[in-house]
Amino acid sequence: MAEGIMKKLYGMETYVQSAGVRNDLEIDGFSIAVCQEIDVELQRHRSRSFDEMEEWGDDLSSFDVVIALSPASQRRALELTRYYSLTVEYWPILDPTGLGESRADRLVSYRQARDQIIGRLQDKWGPGAL
Repeated sequence: MAEGIMKKLYGMETYVQSAGVRNDLEIDGFSIAVCQEIDVELQRHRSRSFDEMEEWGDDLSSFDVVIALSPASQRRALELTRYYSLTVEYWPILDPTGLGESRADRLVSYRQARDQIIGRLQDKWGPGAL
């Protein structure tokens, strides 16, 4: 969600690449649904891991900041600072996976996570164009 939202807010002025500790391959359908509500398309997005980024030739030293949204991704990003000059920030965002009994309840949790991401991005880089 964070990559898609950032691209929507700030366009191509900033290079953004999402990565995680592991590759989950497919984007969660609830993430797709709540992002569609704000005109952010995620259906073609593919998640990737830090290791995949390195294997595919991404120059991790070219990134200025890594924003970790989970403790596991924060630990992995901090490991990268042994080799690269990166700023790592941790934003504790609600992990909505598995929350809620019904579809409606789950969507509420995903909207909360989406809105937390939007708030943090706007606090750091301004309002953007949502």
